[in-house]
Amino acid sequence: MKTEIKLIDYLSTRRSIPAFQMSEPGPSKGEVEEMLTLASRVPDHGKLAPWRFIVYRGEERQRISEALAAIAMGDKPDLSDEMVKVENTRLTRAPVVIAVVSRAAPHFKIPEWEQVMSAGAVCLNLAMAANAHGFASNWLTEWYAFDERAYPILGVKPGERIAGFIHIGTPTVPPTERPRPELAEIVTWVGDEA
Repeated sequence: MKTEIKLIDYLSTRRSIPAFQMSEPGPSKGEVEEMLTLASRVPDHGKLAPWRFIVYRGEERQRISEALAAIAMGDKPDLSDEMVKVENTRLTRAPVVIAVVSRAAPHFKIPEWEQVMSAGAVCLNLAMAANAHGFASNWLTEWYAFDERAYPILGVKPGERIAGFIHIGTPTVPPTERPRPELAEIVTWVGDEA
């Protein structure tokens, strides 16, 4: 199900699909392994691999979602019915959800910030690898990415942090464009004028 497209054409139209607008089929285990291999090809000063993956598939996604919902409802017992439904489906919106876990830590040579950025690069590579395989993807970090009470439920170890959850599936709607910043607003030129 791989997609053949020139990289420049892909980058000029790359767009995320909301996780709730994905459905089956999702990628097979072999396709996920190919995606993870591609995702791992990122800048990694010192060859530390300061990240790892947790792949959520099948029925386990529902159990984890319900455990996350229990935390959310414990914090906010007056959640609306709509928000309760959202909390109960956190990891079931797409057929496959992959956590990119940052293992960044102090190192004698490699700044921790570089390790964190490497994990971010993995997230983007994984989203693009899913697209290259013909699937929709979305990089999300919701409350449970930052709440350490959720980490044991998600399989995150002490000292680790979530860089993102990459949701992968088949789009149910075509991607839509969104406003992008004007280059004049985000670029500072230093040196000779082009």
